[in-house]
Amino acid sequence: MTQTTDAAAVQQPPKPTRGRVHRAWFVAAVTFVTIIGAAAFRSVPGLLIDPLHDEFDWSRGTIGAAVSVNLALYGLTAPFAAALMDRFGIRRVVAVALTVIAAGSWLTVWMTAAWQLMLCWGLLVGLGSGSMALAFAATVTNRWFTERRGLVSGILTAASASGQLIFLPLLSWIIDRYDWRPAAVTVALAALAVVPFVWLLLHDHPADLGQKPYGATEFVPKPPPVPGAARRAVTVLFSAVRTGPFWLLAGTFAICGASTNGLIQTHFIPAAHDAHMPVQAAASLLAVIGVFDVVGTIASGWFTDRFEPRRLLAVYYALRGVSLMFLPLLLGPTVHPPMIFFIVFYGLDWVATVPPTLALCREQYGEDSAIVFGWVLASHQIGAAAVAFLGGVARDTFGTYDVMWYASGALCAAAALMALVIRRRADGAVAVA
Repeated sequence: MTQTTDAAAVQQPPKPTRGRVHRAWFVAAVTFVTIIGAAAFRSVPGLLIDPLHDEFDWSRGTIGAAVSVNLALYGLTAPFAAALMDRFGIRRVVAVALTVIAAGSWLTVWMTAAWQLMLCWGLLVGLGSGSMALAFAATVTNRWFTERRGLVSGILTAASASGQLIFLPLLSWIIDRYDWRPAAVTVALAALAVVPFVWLLLHDHPADLGQKPYGATEFVPKPPPVPGAARRAVTVLFSAVRTGPFWLLAGTFAICGASTNGLIQTHFIPAAHDAHMPVQAAASLLAVIGVFDVVGTIASGWFTDRFEPRRLLAVYYALRGVSLMFLPLLLGPTVHPPMIFFIVFYGLDWVATVPPTLALCREQYGEDSAIVFGWVLASHQIGAAAVAFLGGVARDTFGTYDVMWYASGALCAAAALMALVIRRRADGAVAVA
């Protein structure tokens, strides 16, 4: 009787209190801090290529292969992580993921062979980071917000860039002053430091606190745990792949990953170093991209709440493609005004694609949108993984990254066209191309 009464009390909304900030914003703030703390591992790959090449004499293609494993698992884990959050709760999944990231980063300190880099940085950090992927932000947004979803998804997406802004200059200074190993330990400690905040402050659902989602007109009971997380993720995928919009969203997002995480985040620093730019200067430029990424992504969320997301995507990809075509002409030993203009321009467009892509997933796939977005994110990371590897191979083969900049610019032009042909969903049915 007592358990029934307690359960009913949780499902009943409390009397509204005027003048108080809705708890959804506190949950979003904790999520933002969590993603920032976990962003340390996203800052390291580009910084490690040259130090690992110099110390172990591993080819850039080999190091790029380890980064590609990390990026691919980051994406492929995301849809299962979204389903696991439905089954076990956000708090447990994220806490375990942060611990796995810390373990993988810590173990790299003792590696002596390339397969150990694949295991630690590729497998462990890839699996952990996949559970901290954008599907995490999508799940929080979908559960806690009915209004302002575009803005919130933009803010949470920008958290990763904010973490990059914090950690890139710090980690590059540590590597330059000491070694790459203290930088790996710093990543591990940053991930562990966030775990207490997650465990104590990250609530799974508004009903846990007896509240409505932000902007909802009615109280939403907490759904029961969903068993068969892996089966549900695969079932949703099989349903989505029969629709045309899924392939267009996955294709555009694969190009997004190829032209950001795979190309710029992994290879910009070594490419700038090839042009005789100091590593710390190149890392600082990449961090500045993170500054404007925050602005661009939040603005994109605001635009997504007001404008047609298909047209936004087309504009974003077209502008990114143009900027990448000019980058080979801008790289040099010093930071000059045209390079600063590229950094600002490109930074505003870095992951501005996420809010409209997430909005289109919600429009097309409703309650399954977080899991579908996880699979779309998987394509993003597969594209990133391919270019992380191919960029290293191109550098080993041609002695330059120029071919990768031009190829990525052309792909972005194709993505702009793909975004424009995504069909609207008809009421009551998923659009099929």
